[in-house]
Amino acid sequence: MKWSEIAFHTTHAATEAVANIFHEAGASGVIIEDSREPDLERENVFGEIVELNRNDFPKEGVIVKAYLPVNSFLIETMKDIEQSIAALPSYGLDVGLNKIQTSEVDEEDWATAWKQYYHPVKISSRFTIVPTWEEYTPVESDELIVELDPGMAFGTGTHPTTVMCMQALEKYIQKDDEVVDVGTGSGVLAIGAAMLGAKSVHALDLDEVAVVAAKENIALNQVSDVVTVTQGNLLDSIHTTPNVIVANILADIIMSFSADASKLLPKDGLFIVSGIIEEKRDEVKEDLIAKGFEIIEAVLMEDWVALIAKKTGVL
Repeated sequence: MKWSEIAFHTTHAATEAVANIFHEAGASGVIIEDSREPDLERENVFGEIVELNRNDFPKEGVIVKAYLPVNSFLIETMKDIEQSIAALPSYGLDVGLNKIQTSEVDEEDWATAWKQYYHPVKISSRFTIVPTWEEYTPVESDELIVELDPGMAFGTGTHPTTVMCMQALEKYIQKDDEVVDVGTGSGVLAIGAAMLGAKSVHALDLDEVAVVAAKENIALNQVSDVVTVTQGNLLDSIHTTPNVIVANILADIIMSFSADASKLLPKDGLFIVSGIIEEKRDEVKEDLIAKGFEIIEAVLMEDWVALIAKKTGVL
């Protein structure tokens, strides 16, 4: 099916009214590109990394976009939309540039075009990430295949921070280790730990959508007997003594629970952390050392840092 993208450049004051007109015309939803969006401060709830490109937003005002099916009613629908927008000034609303643009979008391109960029990727000496729709034959006899269907939400498992964590797990995990994965997201690190021989893996995420996605990927990779996924805030729900804690989240969040990690881990237990921008490396290192850890390895990849810390002291 083909769709018509309707984009109307308007003012902040008229945004809601224009969106309502699109809804009444049959659009099931709208996209709002607000010139103020790149400058907004956001509450950090789940440790998101938010990086907006200012070029993706209008220089002023708001662009409201809607999608309508290309059919015999489209011309008439467009006329109704234009008339409704033209009437807004009579209600005291400034519609601004009053500029409307249309273009055709192919639904198949919409839904699947991103898949052409996602293929099997070898991310360590043993691990290869394979999308579920790709055929792949292992090259090495000891190769470990992690199947993922990332959808549009949790990434492909090939971001530098994920790669560094997987490489660290491969290097340091011992058979029958107990592992905790904080901020599991797609579940890829928990899956990797299980494949490396961990006795148990407790995967945690505050986002309930991530929990569902992680459970699906863990089942897909047939490690549900080893990995447990729960919704929880950092280490609040962990009362065991894991050998390894891995966390691929932001630096500030890592430092917010590093003391809890130190209390849970036994002597010589490992705290593997990433999601750290290079400018924050020394701050995180100093925090970990102050919490009773020794930094045994630091890895840099594309301006991202991973630290492997060993518990040596007591708080």
